[in-house]
Amino acid sequence: MTQSDYELDVRPILAQGGEPFGAVMEAVAVLAPGQGLRLLAPFKPAPLFHVLGQRGFEPTAREIGNGDWEVIFRPTAGWQESGEVDSESSHTTDPKTWPEPFVELDNRGLEPPEPMVRTLEGVEALSPGETLAALLPREPVFLFEELERRG
Repeated sequence: MTQSDYELDVRPILAQGGEPFGAVMEAVAVLAPGQGLRLLAPFKPAPLFHVLGQRGFEPTAREIGNGDWEVIFRPTAGWQESGEVDSESSHTTDPKTWPEPFVELDNRGLEPPEPMVRTLEGVEALSPGETLAALLPREPVFLFEELERRG
């Protein structure tokens, strides 16, 4: 028997001026092993593709009319029953092993894209082996994508 996708419609949250990221992450947390997430949004939520990709999901997006989008996030082959990505398919590192930051930035209170610009400038100034810690006002999904692109 195939399990149906968990459905989350973030359009009402956004229409009320809310931030749907927490609701999306809560939905992902309650998915059964192998279950997908059907997300409905008033725009193509491209930043979520990376965030959920890091958690073992592959998106399939399609416009459904009036500017609304449906995205089905399916667990990939690296997705384990525990709900975690296996270590071979994950690019994350255990934070406990990170060295102390060489540079610390407080980017809260800045208007986009300034937090991302300041963080990228700080990263570019680092020498090999040095690390940067940044306080940011929200989940930096575009920053993650840019850092990934730059290697």
